[in-house]
Amino acid sequence: MTSGGDGPDPGPGPRGPEGFGLGTLLGLVNGQQRGAAKRRRTDGAPAVPRFADAAREALADAGARHDLAESAAATRKRTAAAIAEASDWERLREAGAAIRDRALLDLGAHLETFERAVADAGGTVHWARDASAARRIAASLVRDAGDGEVAVADGSVLREIGLDRALAARGVVAHDASGPEGRDRVRAARVAVAPADFLVAETGTVLLLESGGAARACLTLPETLVCVAGLDRLVPAWEDMEVLLQLLPRASRGDRLSPQVSAWTGAVPADGPGEVHVVLVDNGRTRILGDEVGREALRCIGCGACSAVCPVYERVGDRPFDPRGTGVPGPIGAIWTPLARGVERAPEASLPFASTLCGACADVCPVKIDLPGLLVHLRGEVVDARRHRPVPTPELAVMRGVAWTMADARRFEAAAGRGARWARLLSRGGRIRRLPGLLGRWTEARDLAAPPAESFRAWWRRREAARRRTG
Repeated sequence: MTSGGDGPDPGPGPRGPEGFGLGTLLGLVNGQQRGAAKRRRTDGAPAVPRFADAAREALADAGARHDLAESAAATRKRTAAAIAEASDWERLREAGAAIRDRALLDLGAHLETFERAVADAGGTVHWARDASAARRIAASLVRDAGDGEVAVADGSVLREIGLDRALAARGVVAHDASGPEGRDRVRAARVAVAPADFLVAETGTVLLLESGGAARACLTLPETLVCVAGLDRLVPAWEDMEVLLQLLPRASRGDRLSPQVSAWTGAVPADGPGEVHVVLVDNGRTRILGDEVGREALRCIGCGACSAVCPVYERVGDRPFDPRGTGVPGPIGAIWTPLARGVERAPEASLPFASTLCGACADVCPVKIDLPGLLVHLRGEVVDARRHRPVPTPELAVMRGVAWTMADARRFEAAAGRGARWARLLSRGGRIRRLPGLLGRWTEARDLAAPPAESFRAWWRRREAARRRTG
């Protein structure tokens, strides 16, 4: 086992800032470091927009919105057809959820098993506490094994850790392994970096699913292979892949099977890379695991099915959901990022509210993640985090005023009557197209129906009075 630091391996106890060990992992799961994790900030991090600000820019691009709508509709049609062919789809979903939960509930033991299996097969496991450590580990391995060039198979975890920046800072030229020209570069490269979709604990196997063959070239041709994976992608046994390899392609692309499934176990003499490294990335995953409600998000297998059915994502695309470019967009990103980073900062705090809570994402999730329930859970955390501020936010002040008003029937009716009169003055043709002040944020992207001339309470009193007179 190696961590992100130099020197001898200190064993499974707590590590320094570069890496982490299983002792630290289990401590985080038990909540021993959860308070410190909540307070941790990233110094010098670039400013990122809140969801509403990023979405406003996306909504202004009518062409992109049209393309997103067409793409989402086509994806929904393909996946619906593929799922309809599987008569046992619901049982597969239940089995997939159970497999992912079993892996997460005993993750420490499975990670130990995986590390031993990788070592027995001639590979090396490296542990990275965060994205910074993962970048340093991967970039150092590439620099030490290569000659200034590296072949890279793109993947969300590589975007998450920002590997391209680390390689460029070390003067390493990264070549995308896709396409005929990319394959030629892979053949000439001494070292390659690839992501992983799944890790099998019992055998130490790395699996990668793809359609183009770029990753397979990286897994087989170079002398040194560096695989980067989130530690949540672990499954206990090979037999678990029977279920997941049916779920993922149907949910993600509408395929019956993935066109190419590459599986690699350690280093085998005269068969592929002679040196294999697996970099396991935490980067907030143990923090999510420590949340008894939120840990359900770690079931995610990266299919993207939730994005294809989300009415909000269909209109704004990736960037508002993933303002930091971490590679986790869409509805699951609106959950994952606040869970991993906390809700103290405005960009993360805005994401749980980027949803209509229509439930379509939960209906299509192949591992049955309750995304709407997790979004509501996170909204509660956002409110709780703001409740203790010495100066309340404008929204919180308004909600406190609304709560006071609605606590008394007479206050509520008087306020509703006055508000309805003002709202009708602002309406044109039965619609309110612009509200004043902070309320104007609502009408920037939508109109508001004008309230009726007579409230429901007034109508009910009039109806009951008429009934009594005639009865």
